[in-house]
Amino acid sequence: MRSEDIALFNSLSGPTLHPDGSRAAVSVTHPDFASDSYVGQLWEVPLDDGGASRRLTRGFRDTAPAYSPDGGSLAFLRAAAPGERPQLMVVDSRGGEPVAVTEQKLGVSAFAWAPDSRRLVFAARVPAEGRYGTLDGVGPGAEDARLVTGYKYRMNGAGYTGDKRTHLFMVDAPDLQAEPAVAPVGRARKSTEDAGAEFSALAPARQLTSADADHDCPAFSPDGRTLYFTAALHDGADEDLRSDVYALDPEASDARPRLMSKLSGETLGVGSPRPSDDGAWLFYLGSSIGDGTDFVARNTALYVAPASAPHQVRRLTDPETMDLAEGELVAAGPDSVLAVNRHRGAAQLLKVSAAGGIKLLVDGPLKVAAAAHAAGRTVVSYSDAGTAGDLALVSDAGLSRLTDFSAALRGAGIGEPREEVFASADGYPVHGWVLLPEGEGPHPVLLNIHGGPFAQYGWEVFDEAQVYAEAGYAVVMCNPRGSAGYGQAHGRAIKGAMGTVDMADVLAFLEGAVAKYPQLDGSRQGIMGGSYGGYLSAWTVSQDHRFAAAIVERGYLDPPSFVGSSDIGWFFSDEYTGTDPDQVRGQNPFAQLDAVRTPVFVIHSEEDLRCPLEQAQRYYVGLKQRGIPTQLLIFPGENHELSRAGTPWHRKQRFDEILRWWATYLPTQQNNDGGVAAAAGTKATAPA
Repeated sequence: MRSEDIALFNSLSGPTLHPDGSRAAVSVTHPDFASDSYVGQLWEVPLDDGGASRRLTRGFRDTAPAYSPDGGSLAFLRAAAPGERPQLMVVDSRGGEPVAVTEQKLGVSAFAWAPDSRRLVFAARVPAEGRYGTLDGVGPGAEDARLVTGYKYRMNGAGYTGDKRTHLFMVDAPDLQAEPAVAPVGRARKSTEDAGAEFSALAPARQLTSADADHDCPAFSPDGRTLYFTAALHDGADEDLRSDVYALDPEASDARPRLMSKLSGETLGVGSPRPSDDGAWLFYLGSSIGDGTDFVARNTALYVAPASAPHQVRRLTDPETMDLAEGELVAAGPDSVLAVNRHRGAAQLLKVSAAGGIKLLVDGPLKVAAAAHAAGRTVVSYSDAGTAGDLALVSDAGLSRLTDFSAALRGAGIGEPREEVFASADGYPVHGWVLLPEGEGPHPVLLNIHGGPFAQYGWEVFDEAQVYAEAGYAVVMCNPRGSAGYGQAHGRAIKGAMGTVDMADVLAFLEGAVAKYPQLDGSRQGIMGGSYGGYLSAWTVSQDHRFAAAIVERGYLDPPSFVGSSDIGWFFSDEYTGTDPDQVRGQNPFAQLDAVRTPVFVIHSEEDLRCPLEQAQRYYVGLKQRGIPTQLLIFPGENHELSRAGTPWHRKQRFDEILRWWATYLPTQQNNDGGVAAAAGTKATAPA
């Protein structure tokens, strides 16, 4: 595939199943160059009789569908135009004209149906008065100064957070058979204004939470009398990563949250509270954080407690070997839930009972993204080497694919990566993949390093690898020590030792691939990565000089300055690199600039709060001062998620600029026009 083919990447939301199990609904979105945004609608997918899938809505971007418990309605989030915030909508489950439920200033982030299908709870950020357009004539540059007194005051992608907390609201579901409300005009309008009233076609929403904290993941008990959610409401919440499950009575006017998840002797960051279908059990996910901030490579486990005795909590999965960090819990029967486990580049679907029984439902070379369960049936949205996202029915015989949203993508040409395991310098097995371009070669080789570091490459269509392979490069990618999916010991191996065994692992995997595949040209190699991958690329070129060139993107490049500038800097560096100055220096790419000999292309985004722009700027200037060939590419209006969720035009431009850089230092027959563009200082486009 080429850079412009990212428009063919159809991504699926989590599915929702109609209560009778006859059909599912899912959101299908893709990058759109015309609007320079992401567009998509809801699709209805029959599970029986071979019926064809159909587009159910026609909004600009419709996402997060959920059938009402009675099956009569379908709620979802709609962004009506580029740049607009998503609002809650409800439509007849058979289709029709959606009815708006909210008009929140900063949009709606999540919602849940009440069991009676007559109410919904939604989560929305509430802007402080005078900020974010709440006061006419006061734009962002004219707002009052912000007084910061704690660590947690901003977040990548969200900006400042203390002045727009996420709160929960209750609202009545619209009557889809009622006559639409009509705005008054003339005498009727004057009468309304004289009475001091304002017209609104929306039912009033009642705010349920008010604490100075974010409230997320709402979920009702089956009887509708309890609303569960997550928040950090404890004393000292600003100084640690703990969060808890709370419950409140959604009908009480002065309901106070009740703590539901405190586990003696273990501090957790929790998520995805989910009551069992009979209401007897409360499940949730939790990750141990040690003394409060020891988050490094902590696998996520499943916990359960009787709903009537929440402090009698038990851990159901072993975090040493299983990691349920991806996906939300789904109730599946009176005493069980579905969960997604990261495992060796795959994402498995598990069914776990309150008694501790674990059944593997979906396994193999694929990634389950989300699941839904109703009427004894289970569907999943998933990806693998042949699809960026599709829907499938789960059975004892395996997966039965229900959709084919990646047919056009396959038509554009996608290669299948080859799975490999090569031994590291100390004999440790390193698992990964090699993607070969067409032709006998020998092809120049790009070593790609993922971010995280507690993340994983896996079984999915990876746009990065596909674009580089189309341009004539062999792509090598692996999950070194520090990655997720191989147990906590694997992930924690680089705590206080970044740039040690992880560098040894990626280099050994590269060497193993070059030795095994004659199509790879070991004399022409490049290295690249983003975030942690940017870190390890920068560190490696200061220690090893085999590479013709490097790309360091959105990198974690100077731990000392990261501490004061990143949204997570106040704990991340201390936990990964330690606090001893000599120890930190021994893991710091910026401290090793004098040893760099490799040309480096530095890519960053202006609004990156995770790895702030100063990391790239200082690294770039340091290279230039030492005479190292380097360039700095800065994307306006983008944050740390540029390569995954940036605007389509910026994502394409990023690919084109990356190919221009590689055409300069590692030209191929398919990608050989970048040298002239680089010398002239002009922008190159992807080769035809």
